[in-house]
Amino acid sequence: MANIKVGKVTHYYSKIGVAVVDLLSALSVGDTVTFSGSNEFSQEVSSIQSEHESIRSAKKGDTIGLKVDKLVKPGDLLVKS
Repeated sequence: MANIKVGKVTHYYSKIGVAVVDLLSALSVGDTVTFSGSNEFSQEVSSIQSEHESIRSAKKGDTIGLKVDKLVKPGDLLVKS
């Protein structure tokens, strides 16, 4: 199965470890994703927020907050396989 580009990081809040991601395809809690760009790593999606509310999934075109395990930077890509 090919990797699916899920989104692009637009901002990173280092104090709380949250990336703001503009989604290019759907994403759900429990999905395994890989960040690439400034720092390459994989993690399971444990938390998604939209408008300061926790949600289980988000769709293409949404802008979400995503708890991340490591530092990311604007422009980093997010893919799932």
